[in-house]
This record gives sequence, structure tokens and C-alpha cells, in this order.
Amino acid sequence: LEKIAACSHIRVDGLMTIAPKQTKPDENRKYFYELMQLFIDIRSKKYDNIHMKELSMGMSGDFESAILEGATMVRVGSALFQPL
Repeated sequence: LEKIAACSHIRVDGLMTIAPKQTKPDENRKYFYELMQLFIDIRSKKYDNIHMKELSMGMSGDFESAILEGATMVRVGSALFQPL
């Protein structure tokens, strides 16, 4: 983080993850929880160019669990469109 914070021309607005494919959506909650803890930790450091506003995690199969763990964005493309 210190290297990114030293680059004033770079701005970080949050974190994103894609959890492993699971058979049960709740199996990914542990990954979403861990990313939320990292999000909170980074936000507490108050770097000038790192603003933890967005937490993008969860996809069509597990977005409910991601929301429960604090997601501000989810990706639900395959729930809206047919998979290729």
C-alpha cells in the first residue's frame, strides 16, 4: 500500500474480488468477510490517494452472501443474460 500511496497520480477507490466457484452460495461468505476486513483496515490508514468507497464482490450465484458481508457492487450479468 505504501508504494501505491507514494504514486500521487494513481487513485484507488476500492477493492474487488471474484470468489471461487462453489456449489453453495454461502460457502463464499468467508472470502467476502475477509475482503471486508481488509477494506476496513486500508480505509483506516487514510492515505491521500486511496479512498475505500467501493467493495465489489459477488456474482449471480452468490451476490446475496456478498451483500450480507458489505458489498457495495455486485456483478449479476449471467442472472440477466444467458451464459455464452
